[in-house]
Amino acid sequence: MTTVDRPLRIVRTYHLRGGRLSGRHLDALERLAARYDFVPGQPVDVLEIGSGMGDATAQMAAADPQRQYLAVEVHTAGVANLLHLIDERGLTNVRVAEVDAFELLAMHIPANSLHAVHVFFPDPWPKTRHHKRRLIVPERVAVLRERMRSGGVLHCATDDEGYAHAMLETLNADSHLRNLFDGFAPRPAHRPVTKFEQRAVRAGRRAYDVMFEKR
Repeated sequence: MTTVDRPLRIVRTYHLRGGRLSGRHLDALERLAARYDFVPGQPVDVLEIGSGMGDATAQMAAADPQRQYLAVEVHTAGVANLLHLIDERGLTNVRVAEVDAFELLAMHIPANSLHAVHVFFPDPWPKTRHHKRRLIVPERVAVLRERMRSGGVLHCATDDEGYAHAMLETLNADSHLRNLFDGFAPRPAHRPVTKFEQRAVRAGRRAYDVMFEKR
C-alpha cells in the first residue's frame, strides 16, 4: 500500500476556536456556501491549507485566473469572509472547503495533480510536546508531496523562527524535494502581506518563506 492510499492517523494541526459570526458572515454562508463549496472531482491546481480570513487567497487567485484554487479552512468565520471576498470580487477560480485538510487530501485529491501547495502561517505549536501537531512534519509533508505534480511547489511561511528552521530541516531531508533557494527564500512578491503578518512585524518578528519543488 502506498502512502497515498494509506489513511493518516488524524492528529489535529489546529486549535478550534469559538466565537460569534457577524451578520455579514452569516449572510455569506447562507447565500454563497452552496455556490462556492468544493465539490469532489472539481479540478484543483493550487491548494491552500489554512486560508485564515481569505485575504491572501482572494488576492492570489485574482492575480492568477488561469489556475483553480482550493482554500481549506476549519474556522467558520474565515470561510464566511472568504466567501464574501470571492463574491465581492467576482472570482470564478476559487472553491472553499471547511474540513480537515488531510482528510480532504486522503479522499479527494489525486496523486501527482497539484501545481502548488501553500501553507502560510500555520499554528507553530511551540511547546516540544506539541510538535507532533505541526503541519510541516515528515509524514504530512509526504502526503502533500505525493499530491503534487513533478515541478509542483510547496510554499510555506511562518513568523516563528524556531518553526521556520524546523520547516527548512524537514523539507531539506525529503529526497523528493528540492529547495529553490539557498536556505530561506526571499520574500516573494506574489504572497500578499496579511493582517496577521503585519501584526507579527509590529511585534518585532519577521516572516520566513521556504519554497521547495517536487523533483
